[in-house]
Amino acid sequence: MKEEKVEKDAVDAITDQWYAVRPELDTAPMAVFGRIYRITRAMGDAMERAYSRFGISRGEFDVVATLRRSGAPYTLSPRQLSATLMLTTGGMTGRLDKLEKAGLLCRKPDPHDRRGLQVTITDRGLALVDEAVTAGLEVQRAALRGLSEEETALLTGLLRKLLAGV
Repeated sequence: MKEEKVEKDAVDAITDQWYAVRPELDTAPMAVFGRIYRITRAMGDAMERAYSRFGISRGEFDVVATLRRSGAPYTLSPRQLSATLMLTTGGMTGRLDKLEKAGLLCRKPDPHDRRGLQVTITDRGLALVDEAVTAGLEVQRAALRGLSEEETALLTGLLRKLLAGV
């Protein structure tokens, strides 16, 4: 695979500055995580814009998307949602309140647990999340446009390995 020459970026400027004042430092980790951080922020903003067209935030998308990908009957407990999305129960309650008010999900008593609730995506929520996930994937695909399929696969594998290590 032929390596392309890529222009220096803001992270290179930071590591170059560190090299100028502390040449003994190995700034390779800073270069990796500085770029991951900047990519995450830029993509988070782009995804927020993509989902806002549907009247939801990225966090709200995560809730309805989790219900959608759970499969029929698209029902989970608030505790299952909280665990999947790594949210506190308070944070989850706020999202559920807003999504229920918008008619995208409903909460009902759990027939197997008198104290529990079940959260189910509505038909309206199902249609919305199916459109929103497509819009989000278009944004992500556009961001990867500069990479070949092989580079995307390599990056996916490397990030999986990095994530497993942290």
